[in-house]
Amino acid sequence: MNYQDYDKALHFMIWGQWDDLLVLMVRTRDQFLSKKIETFLHASYYPGHESQMLESHEALLNYIDHAQTTLAYPAFS
Repeated sequence: MNYQDYDKALHFMIWGQWDDLLVLMVRTRDQFLSKKIETFLHASYYPGHESQMLESHEALLNYIDHAQTTLAYPAFS
């Protein structure tokens, strides 16, 4: 997987760049990341219950954190 996808997703979430997050959702090869982004954007766009939006936000952040700690940092030479 591309380590930069997780950094981008985190950046886009922090700064509220939903359009860029949507593009990342389509382009990433990580299907779990794509699904987490989709769920979050859906909950944000169609606010039924605030708790659903907060849960999807938390789930996306947890997945990004997990993926970043699981992948080794790229080697700089």
